[in-house]
Amino acid sequence: MKKWIVLICQYFVGILFIFSGLIKLNDPVGTAIKLEEYFDVFAEDHTLGLSVMSGLWHFFASYALTLSVLVCVLEVVLGIALLALYKPKATVWSLFGLIAFFSFLTFYSAFFNKVTDCGCFGDAIKLTPWGSFTKDIVLLVLILVLLWGKEHLQASWSEKIAMSITVAGTAAAFFVSIWAIRHLPFIDFRPYKVGANIPESMTLPPGVEGDKYEYVFKLKNSKSGEEKEMSDKLYTDSGIWKDTTWKYVDRVEKLVKAGAKPKITDYSVWNDEGDFTKQTFEGNKFCIIITNVAKTNPSVYPQINALVKQLESVSSVKIEPIVLTASDHATFEAFRHEVQLAVPYYYADGKVLKTIMRSDPGFWLLQNGVVKGKWHYNDVPTAEKVAEALH
Repeated sequence: MKKWIVLICQYFVGILFIFSGLIKLNDPVGTAIKLEEYFDVFAEDHTLGLSVMSGLWHFFASYALTLSVLVCVLEVVLGIALLALYKPKATVWSLFGLIAFFSFLTFYSAFFNKVTDCGCFGDAIKLTPWGSFTKDIVLLVLILVLLWGKEHLQASWSEKIAMSITVAGTAAAFFVSIWAIRHLPFIDFRPYKVGANIPESMTLPPGVEGDKYEYVFKLKNSKSGEEKEMSDKLYTDSGIWKDTTWKYVDRVEKLVKAGAKPKITDYSVWNDEGDFTKQTFEGNKFCIIITNVAKTNPSVYPQINALVKQLESVSSVKIEPIVLTASDHATFEAFRHEVQLAVPYYYADGKVLKTIMRSDPGFWLLQNGVVKGKWHYNDVPTAEKVAEALH
């Protein structure tokens, strides 16, 4: 019985670690963004005293992408090693250390409500902070079972074969991560993927209820000092407003029932003249996304300028190039003159732009609000390819 329990735990833990690692290796840039979020929170945390090491957290943040690849590859490799039973004792202890670390992160996220999405399964599967912590505790228990019955972790093949399987898995994991960084994720799980209708994703389907709010009156008794809150209906029906001892303090909107939320809640585009969000859904927009000019790749802009000129000569369809950036006006003005980018530009939230595009710069093609194409700066398309994507 003990042997079968250990065997079940071995396969469950191994497969789950491989799955979790591959999901994140599909989008290592996204995992790096999540790590940066953790490091930034740690650098400002005074509750646990983590801020005393703020310099260390900022150092880690500067190498977030490297750490992202290493952690995700380690997940996959340890999962493969457990299934192949390559050095099982060392593998199980490594898994224990890794899951203990993850358990701390997810508990920190849940208890202190600091990072609301741990990114355990990337953008593919969203878990609540407490759900993520529960998942890690279950894994921790299963790994403790493996430590308890480690004498039953015996491979039916030689150590050389187990090592070959593990080495091959390591090489494959690194290849997947590097390819995804140099291009775009193999599978796009984000709401801004090719085929997504952005305007529709910003609204709820008919018949689906969203969050419900009501106005609440805050009152204070001038004699007793008692404070109370009342809904606007109760405030009106009770007639308390006739009692001059109760003084009005404030009227606030309060969530009374959580409902469904649209897939996209934070997409917004603007310029100095006002909101431009709706205009991005009109016609064909070739969006050049430059999230941060300090981190963008300057060597690709001659190709971008050439592409912009080519788009003007495409006779089959009108394609309007625009820039979306999170950089401030002065910074972007200086930058666009430096790289001679003569394209109208608009502002958007940096977090949203990072969600839309995992490269800087990157290219996002919209046709009446429907995503028709996405390209990394290593894969700058031709004007003909952009036009083809619209059909």
